[in-house]
Amino acid sequence: MALECLENKDLKLIIFGGKGGVGKSVCAIATALALSKNFKTLLISTDPAHSVSDCLEQEIGFKVVNVDGTANMSALEVDADKALSNFKTEHRNELKKLFDTSTNLDSEDIDEMLDLSIPGIDEMMSFKTIIDFIEEGGYDKYVVDTAPTGHALRLISSPKLLDDWIKVAARMRWKYRYMVTSFSGSYQQDEVDALLFSLKKIVKRIQNLLRDKTKCEFIPVCIPEAMATMETDRLLADLSASGIIARQIIVNNVMVSDDGDFCKRVKANQLPYLQEIKKTFSNLNIVQVPKFAEEIKGLEALDKLRQVLTS
Repeated sequence: MALECLENKDLKLIIFGGKGGVGKSVCAIATALALSKNFKTLLISTDPAHSVSDCLEQEIGFKVVNVDGTANMSALEVDADKALSNFKTEHRNELKKLFDTSTNLDSEDIDEMLDLSIPGIDEMMSFKTIIDFIEEGGYDKYVVDTAPTGHALRLISSPKLLDDWIKVAARMRWKYRYMVTSFSGSYQQDEVDALLFSLKKIVKRIQNLLRDKTKCEFIPVCIPEAMATMETDRLLADLSASGIIARQIIVNNVMVSDDGDFCKRVKANQLPYLQEIKKTFSNLNIVQVPKFAEEIKGLEALDKLRQVLTS
């Protein structure tokens, strides 16, 4: 079996996730490589480890660069901390005014508060980066390589976390608005209200995209081992609870060789897990990737994986 329907023109965002060490990055890169044959494709890493650079044997970084040796593929490694720092720098005055008009904190306390992380906003900034690229329309396909499961779930849940923060901030502003209206008879919306409204729009845009089955697809990657299988099952349940449905799954590092006792033992050990995967994920298109003898690194090896995933 091969990955299906990724060349559908309506499909914009393809997200790869799963347990650490299962091969998410190489599968994401190989898929982006396949799509770049017919579509202008942007590969985005939200993994703080950024193994994309290592896999491509090319320095990527926090700026879009063309992938060497390809015609239609570019890549970007999102630095969530840098994105958050840029956000705070850009909107520090609005955030400071929010706390100044809605709390009893003094200027020093507010500065200390602003140096703290707003829950969910660092992951949100990663998603905002993706959304901005999609809305700019510079590419046909956007392939995202996420960090291990926990980070991927935080990424997925970040809109709700930020939405909760916005609701608290809005209640704080309501009290300020009530006082201003009581004393002056009217209230004029300011830059703080504009910021909260803008963040609310970001949340809604991300939620709508993630839940749109025609525009977004999440592809879990696992290996035929007990912990990976169980973690993938939990991941899919959490995704479903967020309104995100996976349609296919990649099972990586499957031993297909019978050469020698070692290969035979590994193959026999994997068999019950492969059967469990087939049973547990029977509603998904299951794509098995054989265990490669060599490390998947560089375009030549990645192209071999591309052929497995797409043919």
